[in-house]
Amino acid sequence: MNRKSLVYFFVAGILVLIFFMVKDIFDQPGIADMKAGFKEIVKYRNANNTGPVQRIYVVTVKDSVWKEMEDYGNLMPHTKYGNTKVYFFMQSENIPKKLQPGEINFDLKFNKSCIALYEKSAMSQVAFNKHPY
Repeated sequence: MNRKSLVYFFVAGILVLIFFMVKDIFDQPGIADMKAGFKEIVKYRNANNTGPVQRIYVVTVKDSVWKEMEDYGNLMPHTKYGNTKVYFFMQSENIPKKLQPGEINFDLKFNKSCIALYEKSAMSQVAFNKHPY
């Protein structure tokens, strides 16, 4: 009887550990938990799957919480040897609706409205610039 109780105690302990591990897996913070009110307006991804993949996003925010903007950029998809750019604009500002690949990704008249730029380069180096223009 003593051995049976030990086995039950051991199995109950393992089940409790498994429960907490599964709970932690499904309880990860995400974009919806951030307070800055992110809204993706437009995105661009080139069709090249064999070479460098370029991803460009224009995102509006309600509040300029710099740390959350950087965290948002870290959550965006990135491909090895590719480039990911996230341009942040205030929600009420003038926002580009069309993107293009290359160094200049939208019309220059929107540069004054851009409050931040997150960029992850081909070698996974991250740059976060406040007021890049």
